[in-house]
Amino acid sequence: MYTFYAFMNRMKLIQRWNLMRSNIKEDLMQHSASVAILGQALGIIRNTVYGGNVNVDKIASLALYHDTAEVVSGDLPTPVKYYNSSMKGAYSEIEDMINKRLLDSLPEELSEQYREYVKPDEESEEYKLMKIADKLSAYVKCSEEKLLGNMEFDKAFNRLQKVLDETRVDYPELGYFLDNFMDGFNASVDIL
Repeated sequence: MYTFYAFMNRMKLIQRWNLMRSNIKEDLMQHSASVAILGQALGIIRNTVYGGNVNVDKIASLALYHDTAEVVSGDLPTPVKYYNSSMKGAYSEIEDMINKRLLDSLPEELSEQYREYVKPDEESEEYKLMKIADKLSAYVKCSEEKLLGNMEFDKAFNRLQKVLDETRVDYPELGYFLDNFMDGFNASVDIL
């Protein structure tokens, strides 16, 4: 019996932002879809507006699998995961072990196909854009919570805003997205 897809199906059971009071619940499957949509958008903007040549479908695929280890470990909160270099290194080792287990839960002929998504080349431009989209997705979540009056997300919002402002210097597609699309996330459906 192979269990990879059963593990992936459990993404919907992993709640994110579990240390924070959320008005809108978000699970790992929803988050992964959000990162896929935003990452693909960044790739399309890079290719169309800035003359880039990234594989936008690969960005979306990387996003779908970027947090697969969490189906076993759960969502470890950012303040814990990045508390210090020792903690970050230990968690990285745990993620690697879990991802190996997940790849081993596939037939060998399929495992190699999924390796590039579960254990990606972190130096590729597609991976880098996916990681930016991961931060952007969290920023959108914080923005939504703030819009609903949830002050619990103020600190995370400010931290992510600073990170994205610094990142947009080297990634103009992010600036383009923030300048042209971000306000829409704070609009009601009547305005959209």
